[in-house]
Amino acid sequence: MKQAVQAQGPLAQRINAAARLGVPSSPPLAGRAVAIIHPAWHSCGSHQVFVSQARAYRSLGAKVVSLAIADTPGSVDGSRASKAYLGATGDLDADARIFAGMPLQKIFNGGFLRAGKQWMHGNYAAILIEIARLATVPDGLALAPRVDLIHCNHFFCMSVAACLRERHDCPIVLDTHDLQARQFVLRNHTGWALPPVARYEDLLAIELDAMRPADILVHLNNEEAAAFQKLVPDRRHALLYPTVNAMPAGLGGGDPIIVASANSANLLGLVWFLKEVLPLAPGVPIRILGNIDRQIQWGAPGLFKAHAGLFRGRAEVKELHDAYRNAAVVLLPATAGHGISIKTIEALSCGAPLIATPLAFRGLGIDAAGLPNVTVAEDAAGFAAALRRAHASRHLPGARRESAATRRIYQQRFAFDAYRKSLWAIVERLVET
Repeated sequence: MKQAVQAQGPLAQRINAAARLGVPSSPPLAGRAVAIIHPAWHSCGSHQVFVSQARAYRSLGAKVVSLAIADTPGSVDGSRASKAYLGATGDLDADARIFAGMPLQKIFNGGFLRAGKQWMHGNYAAILIEIARLATVPDGLALAPRVDLIHCNHFFCMSVAACLRERHDCPIVLDTHDLQARQFVLRNHTGWALPPVARYEDLLAIELDAMRPADILVHLNNEEAAAFQKLVPDRRHALLYPTVNAMPAGLGGGDPIIVASANSANLLGLVWFLKEVLPLAPGVPIRILGNIDRQIQWGAPGLFKAHAGLFRGRAEVKELHDAYRNAAVVLLPATAGHGISIKTIEALSCGAPLIATPLAFRGLGIDAAGLPNVTVAEDAAGFAAALRRAHASRHLPGARRESAATRRIYQQRFAFDAYRKSLWAIVERLVET
C-alpha cells in the first residue's frame, strides 16, 4: 500500500527550510538594526562580500544600514565620487545607504600630514586609518536610532566603528579580508614608494593595533584564520567563507574569458598571462572583463597597447552572466596574492571548465587537481597547452555544467544558504548578550 504524502503549506515549508539552515523559523533579528561599515569600493571581490552581508542580515530580519567610507580625501557625501559609487553599487540592498569621506580641507590636519609622509614610503596602513578617522559621517543613522550590531570590514574602518559603538554600546564584528599588511607589501612591489619603504612588520603592527576593539574577528579563508589566531590570540575568531551570486551554467562554445578587478595581484597575474602564456597559444581569442584594464594601462602601458582589443572593461551584470554562460573555459592565471579569490568562487559556480594556476585556489581548502573540470597548470607552457586544447574542443559536447564538480562545491560551501547559516552562528551570541 502506497503511503500518502501530504503537501506542505507555506508555513511548514518555511519551518523546514529554517531547520535546514540552522536558524530559527521566525526572523531572529527582527526589530534589530545592523550597521555594515565598509570601504566605498565597487567592481571588486570585497564589494561582493559587502553585498552578501547586507542580504544575509536582511534575510535574518534586521534593518541594515550600509556606511561606505571613501579612501581618498575630498570624496564626501554628494561629491562626484559618491554619485559614481552609488551608481555602480545598486546590488547592495540595504534599508539605508550612507556615504562618508574625509573633507578636502582636513588635509592640513596634523595627523593626516604625518600619515601622508608615511604614505610616501609605502605605509598604506597609516594613511587609510587616518582618512577613515577624519571622515564626516552624515546624520543618516536616524533611520536606525538604535544599532544593535556593527559589522565592520577592513581594519582601517575600525575608527568609524568605534565611534559608532560609543553612541550605541553594541558589539563589533570585524571582517579582516586577509592580512592587509601582506597586500600592502605586494602593492609596493608593483607601485612606487620613497626609500626606506615601509616594512611588513611595521604595517602589521598598525593593522593589529587597529583591530583590537573588535569583539570577534571573522576571516574569509582557513589560511587567514590560522594566521590571525596566532597573531591575536586574545580575541575570538571565526571562519566564514564568503558567498557570491552564482553565475549561470550555459552551453559554452564561445571565447575563453578572464574576469579580473583592478588590484596588484591581478595585475601581476595578467601580465604573466599576456607575456608568457598567450604567445604559446597563437590564434586563441581571449576576452578580458573587469576594470583590470585601467590597472594594466597604468602598470604595463606597452602590454596594454599590444593587446587592447582583448579588454572589455567593467562588465554589467547581464554581460557578465552572458560571458560565463558562453565561455568555452574560464582562466584563472594567479601568480601572486594573499587571501581568498572571489573570482575563483565565482568561476566555480558556473560549472565551466577551468584552467588555473595552483595559487588561484589559495585558502579554499579544495583539492582542485582532483576535479574533472579543472586543469591546474604549474607553468606557462602547461597553461598554454590546456588553453589550446580547450579552444580546439570548444564546439564538442561536454559534461552538463549544472552538475559539474566545481558547481557542487560552490553550492555546498559558498552558496548563500551556507553563508547565512554560518553568519547567524557567529552573531547569535553577540546580539543575545
